[in-house]
Amino acid sequence: MSDTFSMRVIAHVRSDFPTKFGVPRQSGLVDALESRVVFVPEFRNRDALRGLEGFSHLWLIWVFDRAVREEWSPTVRPPRLGGNRRLGVFATRSPFRPNPIAISSVALAGIEEDGREGPILRIRGADLMDGTPILDIKPYVPYADCHPEAAGGFASVPAGETLEVVIPPALLERVPPERWEALRGVLAQDPRPHYQSDPNRLYGFLFAGLEVRFTVADAVLTVRDITAAEG
Repeated sequence: MSDTFSMRVIAHVRSDFPTKFGVPRQSGLVDALESRVVFVPEFRNRDALRGLEGFSHLWLIWVFDRAVREEWSPTVRPPRLGGNRRLGVFATRSPFRPNPIAISSVALAGIEEDGREGPILRIRGADLMDGTPILDIKPYVPYADCHPEAAGGFASVPAGETLEVVIPPALLERVPPERWEALRGVLAQDPRPHYQSDPNRLYGFLFAGLEVRFTVADAVLTVRDITAAEG
């Protein structure tokens, strides 16, 4: 019996987040966020998706490709707990694991046909950076995958929207209208590290080719500037 296995990347995600900052901490938190799953050439086969259109949600199995470490720790500091308390790595969704893999439940918004890249999955609510490698895709089966009675440990209460978001109209006009709802949803989730609360600090992250800068004071997030991302 082998203790190691090799796996192939079957696809990559294309999302509005080229960096980690701003990415929702869990899938499903911002339904307005739309991304795409683009298969690598070997797996651009429409037959492999036959029947998938009958499901509303999917499981994505993916790799923390930008958080790979040679060593692992049995305990980690979950950001949701402010980074001040250690829990067992297997009791968290930390990227720093013996195997840097993760799962995300996303909504299937549609399947597009592209003459050059084959079938493409349109998904909503993903918590993935642009370029994230996908190892597998499985249909979400409600009767098997949904457990309303399940206990959620330290994550029992949904993160939810925690901030009021203020975007001056002149700045919002710099964002494509189809991205307005998604941007507001991302900001309302409070993308700051949980241990930072300086009301005078200017934060910034990249989103859909733009750099969004903001401050947070008294549970109100105010966007200060939106500019085209460099490069």
